[in-house]
Amino acid sequence: MITKVETRNSIGELLSLTLDDVTDGYIVEDIGGLGPVKASISSSPYAKRPGAKFQSSRRESRNILFKVGLEPDYSIDTVFSLRQKLYDYFLTESQVFMKFYLGDGSIWDIDGIVESCDPDIFTKEPRVNISVICHEPDFIDITDEEVTGDTTSTSTETLISYPGNVKTGFVFVLNVDRTLTDFTIYMRGPDDAIRSLDFSADLEAGDVLTINTVEGSKGITLVRSGTTSSLLYGKPDESPWLDLAKGNNYIRVYATGDPIPWELTYNARYGGV
Repeated sequence: MITKVETRNSIGELLSLTLDDVTDGYIVEDIGGLGPVKASISSSPYAKRPGAKFQSSRRESRNILFKVGLEPDYSIDTVFSLRQKLYDYFLTESQVFMKFYLGDGSIWDIDGIVESCDPDIFTKEPRVNISVICHEPDFIDITDEEVTGDTTSTSTETLISYPGNVKTGFVFVLNVDRTLTDFTIYMRGPDDAIRSLDFSADLEAGDVLTINTVEGSKGITLVRSGTTSSLLYGKPDESPWLDLAKGNNYIRVYATGDPIPWELTYNARYGGV
């Protein structure tokens, strides 16, 4: 259950829309477009038999639709002033940053571009109909989840129980405390399939190596003596960027020699409210 929606415009101003509360003059009558988005599926027909062969699929952008009723306290507001205030946040073409507060206490982020903001002006029940296009369709839990461990030369794995229903990347940080030339991150997913990310480069005590596998932010950086540089060349092209899938995931960071501490941080992603 959604209890509140916070929207922030491009200059940082905040508008809070609390459901079932008209204290600020706004009543959220409906929010559409919160479920899983439609997928585009491509296929090619068979030449000599019925049906078609599946080729690929991808999820489309999300279209969130707000219906916001205007109920002013005429001692301080009017329908006009409430409408103008909404325009400050939902003017067409503007970017809007939204947080959805859920009944279980979690807060999910999603950003979008305002497609339309249509007011019903000449009516006894004034409202504004707002359409926001979210090109990244997933809701992202703002809580940073962290898992820690050490490199190992054995088969010992660390469990990561991932609650999201959309795969997510993560930020892996290796706090190097001795010389190291290579290591491998093994990830065993809920389907028991094992994938691995190999890394090879000369590391020294005091180095901080960060591997980011989050879509849109992928990269590998090294901090040495206060200087940050890219170490993307340390990952072979054929080595995949790893991610977490819904359910139990198991990670093992293999390296010979004494254990080196690492930490992994992720944010759960959801395909719908």
